[in-house]
Amino acid sequence: MPDTTSTSQRADVTLTVNGVAHHLSIDTRTTLLDALREQLGLTGAKKGCDHGQCGSCTVLLGGRRVLACLTLAVAHDGDEVTTIEGLGDGDALHPLQAAFVEHDAFQCGYCTPGQIVSAVAMLDEARSGWPSYVTADVAGEPVLDDAEIRERMSGNLCRCGAYANIVPAIAEAAR
Repeated sequence: MPDTTSTSQRADVTLTVNGVAHHLSIDTRTTLLDALREQLGLTGAKKGCDHGQCGSCTVLLGGRRVLACLTLAVAHDGDEVTTIEGLGDGDALHPLQAAFVEHDAFQCGYCTPGQIVSAVAMLDEARSGWPSYVTADVAGEPVLDDAEIRERMSGNLCRCGAYANIVPAIAEAAR
């Protein structure tokens, strides 16, 4: 019986990351997170648990939040990816980045990129009227109170427990 454990396939993919097209030749098993970090040198998205349970690797894919550690890069040939590095405009911070700084919404900072990217998408979801599990009136406009923000951000963990400052930072940016 032939040994196929070392057989890997390569694929050519184009990912538009933060507005720049990148042509990559990658192993078909490469996650989007590993392509971003190892191929493109974009280390903002973190490898926290590598199982999709912590949210440290959150990026935007076509404007929607995804866990890059669970997403194969080859499945997104031609797609638009936004990382924490692509949120600001030059030296100007994105409003959520500025709110996190103002509210001291980080301690060690490891989860912060994923928290901010997830919050960007979460605010877009709320503006589009998407309800969450705790939305009182699913037919109405979601009200981003603390409970609503906490529920919508529940996929992003902070091991330092900076939630007391993360929630007010997101609430401020929502206004």
